[in-house]
Amino acid sequence: MSILTTIQPLSHNLGAFTVRRVLPSPGRIMVGPFIFVDQFGPAELPPGQGMDVRPHPHIGLATVTWLFAGEYGGAINHRDSLGTFATIRPGQVNLMTAGRGIVHSERGLPEEAHSPTRLYGMQTWLALPDGQEEIDPAFESHSDLPLVEDGCASARVIMGTLWGKTAPTTQHSPTIYAEILLAPGGAIPIEAEAEERAVMLVGGEATLDGIPLTLFTLAVLAPGDVMRLTSERGARVMLLGGAALGSQRHVWWNFVSSSRERIRQAREDWTAGRFPKVPGDEDEFIPLPQVPLTNSD
Repeated sequence: MSILTTIQPLSHNLGAFTVRRVLPSPGRIMVGPFIFVDQFGPAELPPGQGMDVRPHPHIGLATVTWLFAGEYGGAINHRDSLGTFATIRPGQVNLMTAGRGIVHSERGLPEEAHSPTRLYGMQTWLALPDGQEEIDPAFESHSDLPLVEDGCASARVIMGTLWGKTAPTTQHSPTIYAEILLAPGGAIPIEAEAEERAVMLVGGEATLDGIPLTLFTLAVLAPGDVMRLTSERGARVMLLGGAALGSQRHVWWNFVSSSRERIRQAREDWTAGRFPKVPGDEDEFIPLPQVPLTNSD
C-alpha cells in the first residue's frame, strides 16, 4: 500500500476561521521532525477580527510559517524576543528556532484593521534533534525558494532537497517540505529518499497512486517507493517529512523536549516571568493553560 495510515484533523473553531490539526495525534506523534502540523483557512476575516496571537513561549522546536498565494493570500506581522520584526507574506518561508527559549507574537497588519483580511496557510513545528534542543534561538526568512515546473505541475521547495532543487532554509535535521500545485490533468512524482513522508491535500482534488486523498487529512506514506500524485481538476498539496529523530519527544502546550523535566521547568519559567519579553509587544501575554490543547502524554 502507498499509504500507511491517514490522520483526520482535529478542528478548532477560532471564530472567524478554523484551524485543523493533524499532528500530534493519538496514533502518531511525528512524521520525520514534524511534530505539529496545523492548516488554517481559506477564510475571510471581518474587519477588526484578523489574527491576534499574543506573546507566548516555545522551547525545543523550530516553527515554520507558510502562507498560500492566491485569492486568500494574506499577511501576518511577526515579532519575537530576539527583536525580530517581519511581515510574513505568501511565498516566503519563516523559520523561527526556539532552542533554549523564545517568545513571539503573530498579529494582523494595523493598516488592515478596518477592512476584511484573508488567511490561508500552514503552521508547523519541527522538533529539534538530540544535541540541539538547547541551541540559541534564531529567526530567518527566505523568499528565494526553488520552483520546480513541469507542464501542469509546479512545486515550491520550502525546506530540503526535492526534484533536484535545494531550498536555502536551515535544516536542523534532514527535512523535506514543499507546496505542490497541480493544474487539471497535472501529475508529479513523490520521491522516495526521505525516511518518513506524508502529504496533505489542502485544496482541490488529487490521488496518490490512484488512491483518492481526503481534503485536510494527513496521509502518511509507505517508505521506499516513488509514488505519483495526480489531479483531474486541480489541487494544492503539501509534502512534508524527513529523517526520524533518534529519541522520543514530548509536547505540552508550546513546549517540545525529550525530557518531561525540561518541560516542567519551562512551565515554571513562563509562569514566573523568566522568559524574555518581545520588544514592541511587551504589554500582553498568553497565560500558561491549565489544560493545553496540545499534549502528547
